Amino acid sequence: MMMNTPLTMTQMIKRAEMFFPKKEVVSRTETGIHTFTYKEIADRTRRLASSLEQLGVNRGDKVGTLAWNHHRHLEAYFAIPCSGAVLHTINIRLSPQHIVYIINHAEDRVLLIDPDLVPLIEKCQDQLKSVEAYVIMSDSMELPETTLSPVYNYEQLLENADANYQYPDDLDENSPAGMCYTSATTGNPKGVIYSHRGIVLHSMAIGMADSVGVSEQDIAMPIVPMFHVNAWGLPFAAVWFGTKLVMPGPYFTPKLIAELIQDEKITITAGVPTIWLGLLKELEENSYDMSSLRGLLCGGSAAPKGIIRAFEEKHKIPFIHAYGMTETSPLAVVANLKSYQKDLPYEEKLDYRAKQGVLVPGLEIKIVSEKGEVSWDGKEMGELCIRGPWIASEYYKDERTADAFQDGWLHTGDVVTIDEEGFVKIVDRTKDLIKSGGEWISSVDIENALMAHEAVFEAAVIGIPDERWQERPLAYIVLHEAYKDNTTKEELLNFLTPQFAKWWIPDDVQFITEIPKSSVGKFLKRELREQYNKQLTEK
Repeated sequence: MMMNTPLTMTQMIKRAEMFFPKKEVVSRTETGIHTFTYKEIADRTRRLASSLEQLGVNRGDKVGTLAWNHHRHLEAYFAIPCSGAVLHTINIRLSPQHIVYIINHAEDRVLLIDPDLVPLIEKCQDQLKSVEAYVIMSDSMELPETTLSPVYNYEQLLENADANYQYPDDLDENSPAGMCYTSATTGNPKGVIYSHRGIVLHSMAIGMADSVGVSEQDIAMPIVPMFHVNAWGLPFAAVWFGTKLVMPGPYFTPKLIAELIQDEKITITAGVPTIWLGLLKELEENSYDMSSLRGLLCGGSAAPKGIIRAFEEKHKIPFIHAYGMTETSPLAVVANLKSYQKDLPYEEKLDYRAKQGVLVPGLEIKIVSEKGEVSWDGKEMGELCIRGPWIASEYYKDERTADAFQDGWLHTGDVVTIDEEGFVKIVDRTKDLIKSGGEWISSVDIENALMAHEAVFEAAVIGIPDERWQERPLAYIVLHEAYKDNTTKEELLNFLTPQFAKWWIPDDVQFITEIPKSSVGKFLKRELREQYNKQLTEK
């Protein structure tokens, strides 16, 4: 028999403090770039945990954060759960009414807020039912003028805290450590609770060589916000492994990202496709040294082949495609080639790596349709179902649990195929599939094909009502600036024709200046449908 020792987050921060005290966290804040050692971060984390207890935070209480990617947010990542409370990272890009909803629904006792986000909370503080204290995470020792009350200065709290604070040693590994809410493309956001055990095991998975392979040797920069599924777990894993961390802070630009990669010699970074589209444009226009990068991790939505090809062929930057969701912590599937696939022609390798990839060890999947489990032929479609030790088992106090969690499986709502090699490919969300003449059309496949055209910056495809066929595809296109005056819809439709069956080709193309996006950078097709319906009404 083996020892039954608990998997709690306290071991993660303690390991960084003990074995990697000299390793660094580089943090960009509103006043500039600051560098801390893990020894300093660990000391500040203990002080924050002590401060929260002094503010009356007890075990199981929720502490919300409204903050960018910087060292103070990192300290909150560990101080809150390691003291027995629950870290609630709040998506600052949600609508004000949704922010109010999730703070009240989670019953946050304390809010940690960046200075530039204080006005956001001031406007709605009268609607917040459970919040008893506000802490402003500023570089200054002085509080800004604010109507929030009672309000505290983060640095002052740390200065007056107990430097010898000890984390409780009796935390249950199955107790709540963190929580996030979904991005609410429909209805109110849904809450997901993460246990200590789940976060520890998910961090182990991030360190596996056949997933992301984060290690002490890396210099990691999570560009994905720390309020977006915990920056995909990168901060947790990096601290545990002693990885140097670079936190890009607020209001970054593609230029800033490129400069940080170059100056800090980043080896692994992570973000959604819209981030990488911006960086790609910056690299086309200016020269940077990107040679340190061993991997650019992309998730949140499918990345077109054109993006992958451009990074790898033009800029020699390896591209790592992955898939997950709030309910999966999020890492579930990663598109790493198998050893015998590396000798394939580039186009065949690209076909595999443009898919979402192979299941991460520790999880189980099944893909089901109305007829049962689908064939592993890369063609038959079904809904992806997942289970495992870092997969949610329910939504937090939400009746929608019954729809998504059935018979011990999470039903993701993503329609996929799986090929004979086990590579999963996202075909669409169930609500975005287009049914034309009784057959399914993947809007994602058409979007990715369009974005491979040199003139196309972004593409989104929706289904529109059709009396004869039930639905037909309509493409919305954002063109690169240089192609705006000389690209026609006929050219784009002709570009698609050799790639798809005739009935897959969109009935029309509309050129727009911007595709509406969700709080985490995904295309908001609901708004495009509303826009189309409005056009019909006006006619």
